[in-house]
Amino acid sequence: MANTQIDTDAVVTVLNKILEAELAGVVRYTHYALMVFGYNRIPIVSWMRSQATESLTHANEAGELITHLNAHPSLGIGSLLETHRHDIGDILRESLEHETLALAEYTHLLELVEGRNVLLEEYARRMIAQEEMHLGDVRKMLKKPDE
Repeated sequence: MANTQIDTDAVVTVLNKILEAELAGVVRYTHYALMVFGYNRIPIVSWMRSQATESLTHANEAGELITHLNAHPSLGIGSLLETHRHDIGDILRESLEHETLALAEYTHLLELVEGRNVLLEEYARRMIAQEEMHLGDVRKMLKKPDE
């Protein structure tokens, strides 16, 4: 399907928001990994670092799509707020909030391209599925065994 069927400016705007959010995720998860202490540090740090790597992959994918649309990728980065709360529960709740915002951007992208551009529609659907799986993982980590 031709890109003339989509509002390219609106799509690029959302893709740039995704790019910025994912770059913020790289920084956020890298920071979180440095701030984890306690008995479960090793597996949690490993998970956080894998999330940082995944965020960088997602940022690169969004940037490639932006240039595919003959547009310019943002040099910005999403919001980063240092809460100074480093309990693993606090970190995971912040992660949940960040991932929920990213999911909203991918959902917005799907709304803009659905039925109009197969490449972007498939990308948006794939990313929505990945973000929903990630949100599920974080919710499971926050759940107490007796809940």
